[in-house]
Amino acid sequence: MNDVTPDRGPALDLGPQTRVIARLAEGVRDDRLTARTPCPDYAVRTMLGHLLGLSVAFRDAARKDLGVTTATAPDPATTGLDPDWREALPKVLDELADAWRDPAAWTGTTRAGGIDLPGEVAGAVAVDELVVHGWDLARATGQEYHPDPAALRLSYDFLHAAAEEPGRGGGIFGPVVAVPADAPLLDRAVGLSGRDPGWRPGL
Repeated sequence: MNDVTPDRGPALDLGPQTRVIARLAEGVRDDRLTARTPCPDYAVRTMLGHLLGLSVAFRDAARKDLGVTTATAPDPATTGLDPDWREALPKVLDELADAWRDPAAWTGTTRAGGIDLPGEVAGAVAVDELVVHGWDLARATGQEYHPDPAALRLSYDFLHAAAEEPGRGGGIFGPVVAVPADAPLLDRAVGLSGRDPGWRPGL
Protein backbone atom coordinates (compact mmCIF):
# COMPACT_ATOMS: atom_id res chain seq x y z
CA MET A 1 0.00 0.00 0.00
CA ASN A 2 1.27 3.49 -0.72
CA ASP A 3 2.45 5.68 2.09
CA VAL A 4 -0.19 8.12 3.27
CA THR A 5 0.59 11.78 3.69
CA PRO A 6 -1.82 14.68 4.13
CA ASP A 7 -1.04 16.11 0.69
CA ARG A 8 -1.58 12.78 -1.10
CA GLY A 9 -4.93 11.95 0.43
CA PRO A 10 -6.25 8.56 1.47
CA ALA A 11 -4.67 5.33 0.19
CA LEU A 12 -7.95 4.26 -1.41
CA ASP A 13 -11.43 5.66 -1.81
CA LEU A 14 -13.77 2.99 -0.42
CA GLY A 15 -16.78 4.69 -2.01
CA PRO A 16 -16.83 2.71 -5.29
CA GLN A 17 -16.79 -0.60 -3.40
CA THR A 18 -19.32 0.43 -0.76
CA ARG A 19 -21.67 1.42 -3.56
CA VAL A 20 -21.25 -2.05 -5.07
CA ILE A 21 -22.23 -3.59 -1.73
CA ALA A 22 -25.23 -1.28 -1.41
CA ARG A 23 -26.47 -2.30 -4.86
CA LEU A 24 -26.07 -5.97 -4.02
CA ALA A 25 -27.97 -5.52 -0.76
CA GLU A 26 -30.75 -3.72 -2.61
CA GLY A 27 -31.06 -6.73 -4.90
CA VAL A 28 -31.55 -9.26 -2.08
CA ARG A 29 -35.08 -10.63 -2.09
CA ASP A 30 -36.71 -11.43 1.23
CA ASP A 31 -37.04 -15.08 0.22
CA ARG A 32 -33.23 -15.32 -0.07
CA LEU A 33 -32.47 -14.17 3.48
CA THR A 34 -32.28 -17.73 4.78
CA ALA A 35 -30.18 -19.03 1.87
CA ARG A 36 -26.71 -20.31 2.61
CA THR A 37 -23.58 -18.43 1.55
CA PRO A 38 -20.02 -19.58 0.77
CA CYS A 39 -19.31 -19.02 4.49
CA PRO A 40 -20.64 -22.14 6.26
CA ASP A 41 -21.58 -20.20 9.40
CA TYR A 42 -23.43 -17.44 7.56
CA ALA A 43 -26.85 -17.39 5.93
CA VAL A 44 -27.62 -14.36 3.75
CA ARG A 45 -29.31 -12.56 6.63
CA THR A 46 -26.29 -13.22 8.88
CA MET A 47 -23.95 -11.97 6.16
CA LEU A 48 -25.96 -8.77 5.81
CA GLY A 49 -25.84 -8.31 9.58
CA HIS A 50 -22.10 -8.89 9.49
CA LEU A 51 -21.64 -6.31 6.74
CA LEU A 52 -23.64 -3.82 8.76
CA GLY A 53 -21.63 -4.51 11.90
CA LEU A 54 -18.22 -4.39 10.23
CA SER A 55 -19.15 -1.15 8.46
CA VAL A 56 -19.93 0.45 11.81
CA ALA A 57 -16.76 -0.97 13.38
CA PHE A 58 -14.41 0.13 10.63
CA ARG A 59 -16.14 3.52 10.34
CA ASP A 60 -15.37 4.09 14.01
CA ALA A 61 -11.87 2.64 13.60
CA ALA A 62 -11.19 5.21 10.88
CA ARG A 63 -12.43 7.98 13.14
CA LYS A 64 -10.35 6.60 16.07
CA ASP A 65 -13.65 6.52 17.95
CA LEU A 66 -12.72 3.48 19.98
CA GLY A 67 -15.31 1.75 22.13
CA VAL A 68 -17.78 -1.11 22.07
CA THR A 69 -18.11 -1.11 18.28
CA THR A 70 -14.37 -1.55 17.74
CA ALA A 71 -13.72 -3.84 20.72
CA THR A 72 -16.04 -6.69 19.76
CA ALA A 73 -14.95 -9.54 17.53
CA PRO A 74 -17.56 -10.76 15.01
CA ASP A 75 -19.54 -13.81 16.08
CA PRO A 76 -21.99 -15.46 13.63
CA ALA A 77 -23.92 -16.90 16.57
CA THR A 78 -24.84 -13.43 17.79
CA THR A 79 -25.00 -11.54 14.49
CA GLY A 80 -28.59 -10.43 13.95
CA LEU A 81 -30.21 -8.37 11.24
CA ASP A 82 -32.15 -5.29 12.23
CA PRO A 83 -35.62 -4.93 10.66
CA ASP A 84 -34.55 -1.60 9.14
CA TRP A 85 -31.41 -3.02 7.51
CA ARG A 86 -32.45 -1.91 4.01
CA GLU A 87 -32.25 1.72 5.12
CA ALA A 88 -29.45 1.32 7.67
CA LEU A 89 -26.87 -0.54 5.57
CA PRO A 90 -26.54 1.97 2.69
CA LYS A 91 -26.32 4.80 5.21
CA VAL A 92 -23.57 3.14 7.23
CA LEU A 93 -21.69 2.16 4.07
CA ASP A 94 -21.66 5.82 3.02
CA GLU A 95 -20.38 6.79 6.47
CA LEU A 96 -17.69 4.11 6.24
CA ALA A 97 -16.42 5.39 2.91
CA ASP A 98 -16.50 8.99 4.09
CA ALA A 99 -14.54 8.17 7.25
CA TRP A 100 -11.72 6.57 5.27
CA ARG A 101 -11.47 9.58 2.96
CA ASP A 102 -9.72 11.38 5.81
CA PRO A 103 -5.96 10.82 5.34
CA ALA A 104 -5.61 10.67 9.14
CA ALA A 105 -7.65 7.44 9.14
CA TRP A 106 -4.75 5.65 7.45
CA THR A 107 -2.16 6.80 10.00
CA GLY A 108 -1.45 6.06 13.64
CA THR A 109 -2.98 3.15 15.51
CA THR A 110 -6.60 2.13 15.81
CA ARG A 111 -8.68 -0.89 16.82
CA ALA A 112 -11.14 -3.20 15.10
CA GLY A 113 -12.54 -6.51 16.23
CA GLY A 114 -10.80 -6.00 19.55
CA ILE A 115 -7.37 -5.93 17.89
CA ASP A 116 -5.04 -2.94 17.87
CA LEU A 117 -3.47 -2.39 14.46
CA PRO A 118 -1.98 0.37 12.28
CA GLY A 119 -4.47 2.60 10.52
CA GLU A 120 -3.33 1.56 7.04
CA VAL A 121 -3.73 -2.12 7.96
CA ALA A 122 -7.22 -1.47 9.33
CA GLY A 123 -8.09 0.24 6.05
CA ALA A 124 -6.81 -2.73 4.07
CA VAL A 125 -8.81 -5.13 6.24
CA ALA A 126 -11.96 -3.06 5.71
CA VAL A 127 -11.48 -3.12 1.94
CA ASP A 128 -10.79 -6.85 1.96
CA GLU A 129 -13.92 -7.55 4.02
CA LEU A 130 -16.02 -5.57 1.55
CA VAL A 131 -14.55 -7.30 -1.49
CA VAL A 132 -14.72 -10.86 -0.18
CA HIS A 133 -18.10 -10.59 1.50
CA GLY A 134 -19.45 -8.80 -1.55
CA TRP A 135 -18.57 -11.92 -3.52
CA ASP A 136 -20.22 -14.07 -0.84
CA LEU A 137 -23.41 -12.06 -1.02
CA ALA A 138 -23.52 -11.96 -4.80
CA ARG A 139 -23.02 -15.71 -5.16
CA ALA A 140 -25.58 -16.55 -2.49
CA THR A 141 -28.25 -14.35 -4.08
CA GLY A 142 -27.55 -15.05 -7.76
CA GLN A 143 -26.32 -11.56 -8.63
CA GLU A 144 -23.47 -10.48 -10.87
CA TYR A 145 -20.45 -9.13 -9.02
CA HIS A 146 -18.09 -6.50 -10.35
CA PRO A 147 -15.97 -5.18 -7.47
CA ASP A 148 -14.16 -1.88 -7.72
CA PRO A 149 -10.87 -2.72 -9.50
CA ALA A 150 -8.72 -0.74 -7.07
CA ALA A 151 -10.39 -2.38 -4.08
CA LEU A 152 -9.98 -5.81 -5.67
CA ARG A 153 -6.27 -5.25 -6.27
CA LEU A 154 -5.72 -4.11 -2.68
CA SER A 155 -7.71 -7.10 -1.40
CA TYR A 156 -5.70 -9.54 -3.50
CA ASP A 157 -2.38 -8.06 -2.39
CA PHE A 158 -3.50 -8.15 1.24
CA LEU A 159 -4.67 -11.77 1.04
CA HIS A 160 -1.56 -12.86 -0.86
CA ALA A 161 0.73 -11.30 1.75
CA ALA A 162 -1.24 -12.94 4.56
CA ALA A 163 -1.10 -16.35 2.89
CA GLU A 164 2.66 -16.04 2.48
CA GLU A 165 3.22 -14.99 6.10
CA PRO A 166 5.45 -17.54 7.87
CA GLY A 167 3.62 -19.66 10.42
CA ARG A 168 0.14 -18.71 9.29
CA GLY A 169 -0.41 -21.92 7.37
CA GLY A 170 -3.06 -20.55 5.06
CA GLY A 171 -5.36 -17.63 4.39
CA ILE A 172 -7.12 -15.28 6.73
CA PHE A 173 -10.57 -16.83 6.34
CA GLY A 174 -9.52 -20.45 5.87
CA PRO A 175 -7.13 -22.75 3.98
CA VAL A 176 -6.21 -21.33 0.59
CA VAL A 177 -8.04 -22.92 -2.36
CA ALA A 178 -5.71 -23.50 -5.30
CA VAL A 179 -6.65 -21.41 -8.34
CA PRO A 180 -4.79 -21.33 -11.70
CA ALA A 181 -2.25 -18.53 -11.94
CA ASP A 182 -3.91 -17.25 -15.12
CA ALA A 183 -7.39 -17.12 -13.56
CA PRO A 184 -9.14 -13.75 -13.23
CA LEU A 185 -7.89 -11.65 -10.33
CA LEU A 186 -11.22 -11.99 -8.51
CA ASP A 187 -11.03 -15.79 -8.65
CA ARG A 188 -7.47 -15.69 -7.32
CA ALA A 189 -8.50 -13.40 -4.47
CA VAL A 190 -11.46 -15.63 -3.66
CA GLY A 191 -9.15 -18.67 -3.58
CA LEU A 192 -6.75 -16.87 -1.24
CA SER A 193 -9.67 -16.14 1.05
CA GLY A 194 -10.32 -19.87 1.42
CA ARG A 195 -13.28 -20.04 -0.95
CA ASP A 196 -13.91 -22.02 -4.10
CA PRO A 197 -14.48 -19.58 -6.98
CA GLY A 198 -16.84 -22.15 -8.51
CA TRP A 199 -19.19 -22.15 -5.50
CA ARG A 200 -22.88 -21.94 -6.32
CA PRO A 201 -25.97 -22.19 -4.10
CA GLY A 202 -26.92 -25.80 -3.57
CA LEU A 203 -23.42 -27.14 -4.22
